[in-house]
Amino acid sequence: MSNKKKLVPELRFPKFKNEGEWKYVNGDEIFDPISNKNHNSDLPILAITQEQGAVPREMIDYRVSVTDKSIESYKVVEIGDFIISLRSFQGGIEYSKYLGLCSPAYIVLRRKTDVEDDFYRHYFKSIPFIRDLNKNIEGIRDGKMVSYTQFSEILIPKPSKTEQQKIAACLSSLDEVVAEHSQKLELLKGHKRALMQNLFPQKDEKVPKYRFPEFERDRNWVEKKLDEIAIFVNEKTSLENLSIKTYISTENILSDYAGVISALKLPTSGSFTKYEKGDVLISNIRPYLKKIWFSDRDGACSNDVFVVRANSEISKSLLSFLLKNDDFINYVMIGAKGVKMPRGDKDLISKYSISFPEGKTEQQKIAYCFSSLDKLITAQVDKIEQLKLHKKGLMQALFPTI
Repeated sequence: MSNKKKLVPELRFPKFKNEGEWKYVNGDEIFDPISNKNHNSDLPILAITQEQGAVPREMIDYRVSVTDKSIESYKVVEIGDFIISLRSFQGGIEYSKYLGLCSPAYIVLRRKTDVEDDFYRHYFKSIPFIRDLNKNIEGIRDGKMVSYTQFSEILIPKPSKTEQQKIAACLSSLDEVVAEHSQKLELLKGHKRALMQNLFPQKDEKVPKYRFPEFERDRNWVEKKLDEIAIFVNEKTSLENLSIKTYISTENILSDYAGVISALKLPTSGSFTKYEKGDVLISNIRPYLKKIWFSDRDGACSNDVFVVRANSEISKSLLSFLLKNDDFINYVMIGAKGVKMPRGDKDLISKYSISFPEGKTEQQKIAYCFSSLDKLITAQVDKIEQLKLHKKGLMQALFPTI
């Protein structure tokens, strides 16, 4: 290590500038593997996630069930433990703020010396650590477990505890800002859900609870099946007409109605469904992920994506909001087929009942209301992503690269 550049952060707090290089030690000098199975199966089962760390399964949409017998072999995870998961080579090592149980397939790490948990919570999700982790396990395939031996061979930083605490406090305060903005995002989404309930008729009702004043004297809303006001597009196109920016598959439609991202790659064979600006694209794999997009361009999509096109009776934008809602998703899931990878039933989806006003002006006003709210939601999502990028850059500067 003496032949390498000095192991000091690019960005260092003034108090520590004269403390010299950071000390690096092997992972097994700080963490021990723990396999405590002494429990009565009465602790919550933890899901090991890259986004939230180790959290009780009931806190997230986790649908895998386990038998009482298998839980007997589960390991106890204590608050402050780290977990090497099946995805650690992709997203680092997870941290638990909860007492619970995890599958015996995971490796539980517990500190055996006096260090700052939060320092390593951030470091184990940093680019330098994940890069070093992958150097050590080069050639593994998706889903292979990183062993404790492999973890132990990695050199990890051990600056003074005071400096650990300072770095941890800085990054944790940024996490708090992200959490506050995430809470605001959830409030906006909750407001939208409440508007959906109030601006559209509920079951057995002919008109919504709230109606814009200028339409209160208008006729009752009409109720029709989806296939009466829209068609499922089946026009095909070939491989040579695909482009990264306009190709849509189940992979690049974002969950929770959050839009789309550019495809990472194009398929090498097959036929594809054409879509137009104003169509609604619905991912038909795992409908509960809520991957529905109101298209803002022309393009082509995979055959696992339904293309729904409104007819002249209903505003295209309004139809998109009627489909981008949890009532529709719940309806689709009732008829979904398959366990590991459920798919919606097209015939059942086509019979989904939709209530809407006959007047185009009222349709457009409702759609505009939701479009305005969606812009606020999108702006909030962008703000959160910018904060996450800022943290990512800060972590690169606060942690030296060996």
